[in-house]
Amino acid sequence: MSLLPPSTNDAYRGARISAWYLALAAVLTIAPALVHLTLPDGGAQSIAHLDLGDRRALVVAVFRWEGATQLALGLAMLGVALRYRPLTPIFLALNVLERGLMALDGWVLEPPASGQHPPEHFGSVGAVALGLVFLALSLRPRPA
Repeated sequence: MSLLPPSTNDAYRGARISAWYLALAAVLTIAPALVHLTLPDGGAQSIAHLDLGDRRALVVAVFRWEGATQLALGLAMLGVALRYRPLTPIFLALNVLERGLMALDGWVLEPPASGQHPPEHFGSVGAVALGLVFLALSLRPRPA
């Protein structure tokens, strides 16, 4: 008995490049997770330029919490991209949903009062567009 079941990559019929895009998206999820988990301020002030004020401990704790969830999600995405490719379309759809909600929140619902957007706001808009392209490719069967 092992932690992971056998690979199902041979059952994947979509575009291989979509699985590789998912792997890239996984790395781009794991990297900020490690930032949130390791920087003294979780990246809140040093990267996102947030004024932590008198609630520094709370803000850093929330950033670390986000880092933990990002790390788990990123590792799952990487597992799908490398070993369980038939799940690529659903993981790409979830990535589009996540990034779309992040972009909606950051640009429309709650834009920063300072007017200065953290890098994630820009990346989310691009990730939605790219994610939709690679989702469509993952759903189209490869030519025989």
